[in-house]
Amino acid sequence: MTVPHATSRAKPFAYARRRHRRRAELQRQSDYWLFLAVLGLLTIGLLMVYSATYTLGYLNFQDATYYVRRQVMWALLGMGLMVALWRVDYHVWQRYTVFLMGVTLLMLVLLLMTGRTIFGAQRWLLGNSVQPAELAKVTVVLYIAHWASSKGERIRHVDTGLIPFSVLVGVVCGLILLQPDFSTALLIAVTAGVMFFIAGADLLQFLVTGLIAFFTILTVATRADYRAARIQTFLDPFARADTTGYQIVQTLVALASGGLVGQGLGSSRGNVGVLPASHTDVILAIVGQELGLVFTLLVLGLFLFVGYRGFRIGANAPDAFGTILAAGITCWLLFQALLNVAVVTNTVPFTGIPLPFISYGGSSLVTSLVGIGLLLSISRGHRPQEEGE
Repeated sequence: MTVPHATSRAKPFAYARRRHRRRAELQRQSDYWLFLAVLGLLTIGLLMVYSATYTLGYLNFQDATYYVRRQVMWALLGMGLMVALWRVDYHVWQRYTVFLMGVTLLMLVLLLMTGRTIFGAQRWLLGNSVQPAELAKVTVVLYIAHWASSKGERIRHVDTGLIPFSVLVGVVCGLILLQPDFSTALLIAVTAGVMFFIAGADLLQFLVTGLIAFFTILTVATRADYRAARIQTFLDPFARADTTGYQIVQTLVALASGGLVGQGLGSSRGNVGVLPASHTDVILAIVGQELGLVFTLLVLGLFLFVGYRGFRIGANAPDAFGTILAAGITCWLLFQALLNVAVVTNTVPFTGIPLPFISYGGSSLVTSLVGIGLLLSISRGHRPQEEGE
């Protein structure tokens, strides 16, 4: 009787081991460190919103928890979307980037036609619930990641790379500038530019485009009287402390008054009527006042850690789409946090932009968590199934 050779008996087991290794390559471990860092920022944000709005909620609605309850509602919605996106293969969204961009452009146009004007700005649809400019941050990053990754070497050509890119970003940022929302338009333009460079754009084209964009931004920033006044205030806010410099002076005072370890939770409740937007654009000043320099540096450290994990996810992504998408989301969140910190410390002229995960505001919080959900999906390491797999 012939006994089967040992090698032939081992073949099924070798095949099974290869299949197991291939599955491991197709789906890696999610980046739970990123998740924990974002959870920490979100927890700090809810705590600071409650502390900053305790008195304001009581004065406006006879309910000290009014604002924090709304923020918790938005946080739960954002966390739900984050988890859903985390579990879905991020390649799915390549099919819908054109549709999502079309919806975003339509919403931006409808906003200019029907949106409610508050404090001279037309930024909200459905009352104060939805900001299309926040949605634009996500859709522009998704669209450019898909578009750039599909071009390959053709992205270095003017007709198939630079011109379509410039038109898209110019239209989106132009519609946002008409609201007017200079800070968000600047954030989207800078993030898109970095993605274009990472995708392999020609360096000379990139530099020329950057110079044109810089002078365009400079022109827009100085043409409007109120923006020119902000620049003058930025140069010496204390000389205009009773007029245009009032908000930034009070922000700096609140930030500095906390010292090393802060005045304690709840100490900012007397800021109502003294520090405008204390729970939104300048909430970092409340962190500094109540919890001090040490805790403020901890918050900044968490943002840096989120940036590190995001770029690490991009570097390890299984394809160009994942790499460009991860880099775009990370740049968006880091640039937004950096711009907010620069405003609060009077490093740049004052402009309204929320601190991700910390500031009060549903649209910003939800879109930031959506971005994290996409990052977590990329960290799982999916790649498109090849034929025969």
